Amino acid sequence: MGKTAANRDWTQIYAIYGIQQWQTLVFLLFHAFLFSLLSLLFLIYFDQICFFLDSFFLSGASRFTAGFTGAVTALSAVCLLFAAANFVYSDVPLQYEMAQRMVGSVSDWSCVKTALDLGCGRGILLNAVATQLKKTGSSGRVVGLDRSKRTTLSTLRTAKLEGVQEYVTCREGDVRTLPFGDNYFDVVVSSVFVHTVGKEHGQKSVEAAAERMRVLGEIVRVVKPGGLCVVWDLLHVPEYVRRLQELKMDDIRVSERVTAFMAGSHIVSFRKPSELVAGPREVRLDWR
Repeated sequence: MGKTAANRDWTQIYAIYGIQQWQTLVFLLFHAFLFSLLSLLFLIYFDQICFFLDSFFLSGASRFTAGFTGAVTALSAVCLLFAAANFVYSDVPLQYEMAQRMVGSVSDWSCVKTALDLGCGRGILLNAVATQLKKTGSSGRVVGLDRSKRTTLSTLRTAKLEGVQEYVTCREGDVRTLPFGDNYFDVVVSSVFVHTVGKEHGQKSVEAAAERMRVLGEIVRVVKPGGLCVVWDLLHVPEYVRRLQELKMDDIRVSERVTAFMAGSHIVSFRKPSELVAGPREVRLDWR
């Protein structure tokens, strides 16, 4: 397989992190196979199907009905295969590339003593941060927070495989009430996680939106004045920007749209001001 931007073999990266969305992938591939089989049967037995449909439709309409149904079935199979390919790409290669881009937002990792990865999952972003700390010879540490103890144990395993375990600490906790003091971290990052908070209420519900805004408030609380936050997320970035403006954050930047898991995503970054001042904040579109 090909090399990444960091000159690493994809087989090595897949071996370390695996595929997280395998249930969705199996679902998509199964239905893609099913629709492909149905479209093939329509092609092979087209005349017999038309003869059967003659008893239900007017003369000539049966061929149109069979052809239209077969075409829709084949198109559905193609769409499902495309969705499966997008999930495979988004699950590891895209997350890895976006993690490199996110850590690149920090100009000097040698000055970072404490960092937080919110919703660390398998540790793709967490280990990217730890790798930067290791490269700069920093004495800093990165904390990975996840709501599942089982996940944090798996994350520590990937950190060991990446050779950065001495820079990583994992904790189980509720992201809506972070178990850290005010102004604790120099850098806070999060990768495709915040949109999952409150999903039990329904993604578009008022309750879910309130939960996501609560998480943003917690991020602002725990980052130090002058500290940088970088969040890559799906669907709700405009909501985040409005909330960050209300919280009077500095240097709010929004990246171009990136399709991930068949949805639109953006990176939003901002700094916590050393002193809060009144007035609206400018939002920059960062096309790098």
